[in-house]
Amino acid sequence: MIRLNRPAPRPRADPIVALIDVVFFLLVFFMLVGRLDASAPFEVSPPVAGVGEPLPAGGLTVSLSRDGRLALDGRALPSRAALLEALRPRAGGDDPPTVRVNAHAALPLSDLLPLVTALEGIGMTSVVLVVTPTAP
Repeated sequence: MIRLNRPAPRPRADPIVALIDVVFFLLVFFMLVGRLDASAPFEVSPPVAGVGEPLPAGGLTVSLSRDGRLALDGRALPSRAALLEALRPRAGGDDPPTVRVNAHAALPLSDLLPLVTALEGIGMTSVVLVVTPTAP
């Protein structure tokens, strides 16, 4: 009998080429479909934080606690309506006083903005939010 020398069978290669193709197609798909950042249809220049001028002397101070309690110049008030009624007589005229709003740092913005809007609504045109810079 004749013996033929056949080469030994090689082990089959892993089907990694198919995996590479799938990963490549997923990458292209997400690059085409995904959006990195929503852009505005107009130019927006965000504000820059910095050290401002000292608060003007005089004026009124409205304090707002973490749980929503209000005070005007150190005197507690029962509600926002009572605060607005106390401020309304001072709001009239050509030069209304500056109102400093001293709010607790943990107070949600959704509680602060309606107060500022109400103050502007009664004629307090100069409303300043008191902030404390962080220590370096």
